[in-house]
Amino acid sequence: MKSKTIERWSPWIFLVSVVLLWELICSGFGVSEFIFPSPSRIWEQLVEYRDVILAHAWRTYWVTMVGFGIAILVGVMLGFIIGSSRIAYAAVYPLMTAFNALPKAAFVPILVVWFGIGVGPAILTAFLISFFPIMVNIATGLATLEPELEDVLRVLGAKRWDVLVKVGLPRSMPYFFGSLKVAITLAFVGTTVSEMTASNEGIGYLLISAGSAMQMGLAFGGLVVVGVMAMAMYEIFDYIESHTTLERINNWDLVDVSSPRIVGAYLNQRSRQPLYRLARSSHLWSRRVAMMATLYFITQDDFEDALAIADTLMKDEHDLI
Repeated sequence: MKSKTIERWSPWIFLVSVVLLWELICSGFGVSEFIFPSPSRIWEQLVEYRDVILAHAWRTYWVTMVGFGIAILVGVMLGFIIGSSRIAYAAVYPLMTAFNALPKAAFVPILVVWFGIGVGPAILTAFLISFFPIMVNIATGLATLEPELEDVLRVLGAKRWDVLVKVGLPRSMPYFFGSLKVAITLAFVGTTVSEMTASNEGIGYLLISAGSAMQMGLAFGGLVVVGVMAMAMYEIFDYIESHTTLERINNWDLVDVSSPRIVGAYLNQRSRQPLYRLARSSHLWSRRVAMMATLYFITQDDFEDALAIADTLMKDEHDLI
């Protein structure tokens, strides 16, 4: 229990330690606030300019959320297309990788020419910098679907679309939430960079203004606010993930082995090879389907197939109970 408590509080302990060390270095060595302001000076500036900071922070926040929302829509759609088709993967993925390597800050002047100074470039910069992780993780989740599971679903009469929508997408949820936690931090970076170049509002604009006025405490305060907003969104997505994501593939509720549709579908197979693959699988749900089919063959006096599949099952040491 003590180790769990330490683990839970370790981020805060580390943060406090870093802040204290920072304060001691600034005070002990007499570092000028124009060079590297102390945490106490940053706090003073945050309190003094709280109304201004809140106004700029709200602008940065909602612009980031709009760009991030577009990134989710586009990233999920592209990831679904790439992950569901080998041809699409081969054609699109290399181009997307090359596009992601381009510095997004270089797009800001182009976006200013197209959309003018203001919200447009900031939203699009947040989108451009954050959609790639979402796309890649959705595609990975769909492309790594286990062959054994596809065997089970094909036996049940499922089409490719059914496999992708009813199993592939739920299986991709851990990848999806992982990408959200990375992408949201990148989205704030994109918005801030755009605001520093092509906006008269937002935290990015505040950083430029504070820097030109030599108010380093205020500039660092703006950075702290961006970090707090990004971390808050990260924790929100982490909470949603922990309360919604289920390991459905390892959950036997995915397939109802008591359904006669399963064994009936097996009997209509021209080959028993899918059953043998399921029996050799390390996944408990695959082996249970094979075991249920074996029992059904026994009830139908089909002892040859029942014994063959049972022999395959018994060669492995996995517990089927």
